[in-house]
Order: sequence, then C-alpha cells, then structure tokens
Amino acid sequence: MIYRRLGDSGLKLSALSLGTWLTFGETVDRRAARELVAAALDNGVNFFDGAENYAHGDAERLLGDVLADLRHPRDAWCVSSKVRFGAVPDPAPTQQGLSHKHVVEACNQALQRLRVDHLDLYFCHRPDPDTPLEETVFAMDTLIRQGKVLYWGTSEWPAEAIREAHRIARLHHLQAPRMEQPQYNLLHRRRFETEYAPLARELGLGTTIWSPLASGLLSGKYRDGIPTGSRAAAAGNPWLRERVADEQRQRAIRQLDAIAADLGVALAHLAIAWCLMHPAVSTVILGARHREQLEQNLQAVALVPRLDRETMRRIGKAVRAGLGARLMARWRRRGS
Repeated sequence: MIYRRLGDSGLKLSALSLGTWLTFGETVDRRAARELVAAALDNGVNFFDGAENYAHGDAERLLGDVLADLRHPRDAWCVSSKVRFGAVPDPAPTQQGLSHKHVVEACNQALQRLRVDHLDLYFCHRPDPDTPLEETVFAMDTLIRQGKVLYWGTSEWPAEAIREAHRIARLHHLQAPRMEQPQYNLLHRRRFETEYAPLARELGLGTTIWSPLASGLLSGKYRDGIPTGSRAAAAGNPWLRERVADEQRQRAIRQLDAIAADLGVALAHLAIAWCLMHPAVSTVILGARHREQLEQNLQAVALVPRLDRETMRRIGKAVRAGLGARLMARWRRRGS
C-alpha cells in the first residue's frame, strides 16, 4: 500500500480505501463485512467511508461492529460519516439537511453507530439550499473544537460554495473544509479535472474519490450483457442499465479492455490505477461484496508505476475515440 496526504493536512490516508455504499447492510452481511474489513486492514487500508443514509444507518452500524470486533488499534485507521439526507426513511425536517441541529445530532448518532468517540472525517453530503452556509461552517467548527470531528469537508459541492465556506472560515477564524468527495473515473472526468482539481491546488483540499469503476462499467462484468445478481440487474437501477446499453460507453470500454490486455492486467486494475495517477487524488474509495474482489482490486496499486506517459496517452485516446465526437464536442463546449 502507498499513503498520501489529505491535501495540505498532515493526515496520511491509504491510496485505496473501503466504502460501504450499496454494500454494507444491503448486499453484504456481517460475516462478509468482517472478511472485507479484515482483508482491507491486512493490505494496509486505513480509511473506511460511511454515511448516515447508507442502508438507513445500518452500513455504519455494521462497519462499527466489525471494527470493534477486530480490535485493530483505533489510532491506526480512519473512519468517516456524511450528513445531509438523514438516517431514517422519510426523515422529518429536523432529521435532515445541514442545519446546526442536524449536523450536531447526526454526528452524535454516527459516533454511536460506529462505536467511536470521534470521526476522523465528516462530510456535508451535498449542499443544502435551505440552510445558510455560515450556520453549517459554525456547526462543523463546533464539532472540531469539541473533539468529535478531526477534519470536515464536502461531497459534490459546487466549487464556489466551497470557496465561500473557506472565506467564512477565514473571516471568523473557524476550521475550513479540508476535503471534497467527488465522483471520478475514466467515463466521468470533466467535473473533477476542471472544477475540483484546480480547487484542490488553490485551497489545499484533499479528495476522496468514489465510483472509480463507474458503478461496475469499468469492471468488465458487463461485456456480454447484464449478469443476474449484478447491480444493473436490480430493479431500482434503471439508470445503470441505460449506461450499460450506451454504445459509445461500450466502445470506450472495449478499447480500454484492449489496453489492459496488452499490460496483462484486469480492466478494473487499469481503471483504478488511472485514477491514482492524478496528483489531486488523495484516496480512491473501493466498493466490494466479497473478500476476493477487494483483494484483487487492491492490487491496482502495483500497476501505478507502469502507467508511463505513452500508456496514459493511449488511455486518453481510447476514451476520446470510444465516446465519440459528439460527446467530446459537448465536453469541449463545457470547458473540458
């Protein structure tokens, strides 16, 4: 494993980390969760990502239970939570959002679910237009001063909102957001590269990116259609089936598959290692349903030194050619 600083902070996170979205408490039971966390720790992973709304809090309960059971030293790993959407179905107005009340109470609830006395990272899980930004910044600063949170950040916030949060924090001598959690992968590049990467350089932000395999599209599992039991086969994921059926995406994936074959590696390894090549990426969050899948994807770290300039050029060319001129023209108009 390799470790990277979270932006300009002194915190070092493993380049690959383990997430719990759509797995823990849903498709992953306690036994599988224990194997996943144990495998992650055995391979040097030191960051585990959660959120209040993942499986309505059950993902964090399961993660906390497993971490406590494994008895790995608390100061050797980091855990996060996110606040915005609430931990119960159909939350009441005070059980969601980024108000001072919900930010603080959601933190206390996450501490109980995760069975820890502090969160290493605490994210505002999308903006909240109904709450003044000053209120949210003050709430996060309060939690840090109380020792319940070490670093706070955002997830999929507009760059201008993050800049404004920094301005408010400087003005009032408060703790500013230190990280952003955006989506980033070979098929979803524009926003990270044009919005978040420059912001990371400007403000010293770290980034904990999610969906490096584009919800499984870059895993290779959909080469021959939609397998039974896959995420795309689930009734609640019609958006993913549409992406699987998109010929432009499939064309790009086929060309990337050929490059991976030339390197003698799995397509998933290529996609994960490519994310790690960007200097603004602090850690890449992996999702997994079973230990073997996680251990295989953790091997992507070893591929990073092999992605030289020529290989990166080939990858970029494959994506551009595969996605088609129409889509690339749209990206260029948006500033890609």
